Amino acid sequence: MAASRFNPEIILPIGRGGYYPGTLISHLLQVEVYPVRLSRRLRDEIVWDRPHWLVEPPPAVAGKRVLVVDEISSSGETLRMVRDKLVHMAARQVHCAVLYAHTRGADIPDYIGIVTDALVLNPWDREILRDGQFIFHPEYSAALLEQGIHADNELSISVRSFLLAKEPLPGE
Repeated sequence: MAASRFNPEIILPIGRGGYYPGTLISHLLQVEVYPVRLSRRLRDEIVWDRPHWLVEPPPAVAGKRVLVVDEISSSGETLRMVRDKLVHMAARQVHCAVLYAHTRGADIPDYIGIVTDALVLNPWDREILRDGQFIFHPEYSAALLEQGIHADNELSISVRSFLLAKEPLPGE
């Protein structure tokens, strides 16, 4: 018997980290994308003990095959909450995909890029803009310091300067 393939009709990326891979997958598969937001954080600070719904799934998930996409499955709690919500909303089938999973959260996603308990530094969030300057993300700096590694310019992504195609607006 041939293995069946899951063909999602809707991609549901969990923000913020799942927006990057979820949007890419929706383009590749040419299916609709409906972002949701479920997080312990607000303005990049942890404010809730458990994930909190900020943007819920749309009614369009009812009767559809839905692929939930997130960046990482640490404990699996966020993915479980989204999957349970989709089942409650009568999604026909729900699968979950992540870029990374820690070993303690690896049993939840159906698809995993890498299983690792190591710190993963993503190129899209390793640096942040503070006071007009890009600095290494303080959360990553603290995690690296716990491992005896000092976050310095060597870990930053080197980008060559370029000219804008359009001049900045007056006053910028």
